[in-house]
Amino acid sequence: MALDPAIKEGAPVGYDDRPIPSEPGALPPEVQAPLAPFQGREPDAPKWFQDAIAKEPERTFVTSKGTQIEVLTWGEIGRPGLLLVHGNSAHADWWSFIAPYLAEDYRVASMSLAGMGASDWRETYAFQDFAEDAEAVAQATGLYNGTVKPIYIGHSFGGSQVFFAAAHHPDRMRAAVLVDTGFGGPPPNSEEAKRLAREVRNIPTGDRAQKVYPTLQAALARFRFMPPQAAGNLFVADFIARRSLKRAPLEDGSGEGWTWRFDPNMWAKLDRSLMMGSINGKPPEVSIPMVHIFGDRSVVMTRRVEGQVSPLPKDMLEIVIPDSAHHIMVDQPLALIAALRGLLAAWPGKS
Repeated sequence: MALDPAIKEGAPVGYDDRPIPSEPGALPPEVQAPLAPFQGREPDAPKWFQDAIAKEPERTFVTSKGTQIEVLTWGEIGRPGLLLVHGNSAHADWWSFIAPYLAEDYRVASMSLAGMGASDWRETYAFQDFAEDAEAVAQATGLYNGTVKPIYIGHSFGGSQVFFAAAHHPDRMRAAVLVDTGFGGPPPNSEEAKRLAREVRNIPTGDRAQKVYPTLQAALARFRFMPPQAAGNLFVADFIARRSLKRAPLEDGSGEGWTWRFDPNMWAKLDRSLMMGSINGKPPEVSIPMVHIFGDRSVVMTRRVEGQVSPLPKDMLEIVIPDSAHHIMVDQPLALIAALRGLLAAWPGKS
């Protein structure tokens, strides 16, 4: 399994989708600033994508543990339910061009995790709280109104949330699908771990203000993916980036600019103790059907091949998406749609 060829040897690739800095020139322009050449314009998009995003979801909020959780829904209540969960620092709209193709047969809900998207921020975050949020969203959006329990689908950090919920609350779902999901950091003695220990000093902290950009164009020019990769489809990257931003006062008080919607201190405030116990201790037995879909150029999967510990079941079915790095819905969205539709048509059965 080869690393994304767009990444230079020795570049900081990060643990997973956790934001980390990179020095100017450490990444090639198509990775560091994929949208900068458009100068704020939207890239041309194919008809299938335009048709998908034209099917606007219902946008609501669900209250969980005193927090307002952003939720997007498609499809009729009463159909089998699908709950979609995004990656770290992302938001529910990462699924907005995938979900309409699933909603032809399912009731689909996409949630923004607490601290991300338009969901409220919290003083602390925890895997067990994310699991309770997911259950609240599934209940409130009618995912249990069909004849079977819902299926949870999670990408990256969202996949680890789905795995945690499946391991600790298997009664809440019929099955689970992980999309390019890794766990923890790189092997401790690996070159990447040593490089991160030397070079990564700029992790967001509570005393550092969120950057506010003067214009939308300037903000879009700073958008990039974590872990770093080239955007397989720039029209997807642009769609995601625009919905990753919100208005905010400029630091000099001269008006409003644009800033990212996620809590920059989420990782520092995240209690991972229960999840890390599942990895470093005896991995939990997963009693429900589970499938893993991953990209053949994913750096997250490369680490697993190199020896990173994983709690995933050894005999779990895995589906490889060709010519894709970690963010499959950006690189190969139609292949991901086809994989999910084909999988769900025959799996996990009627029970």
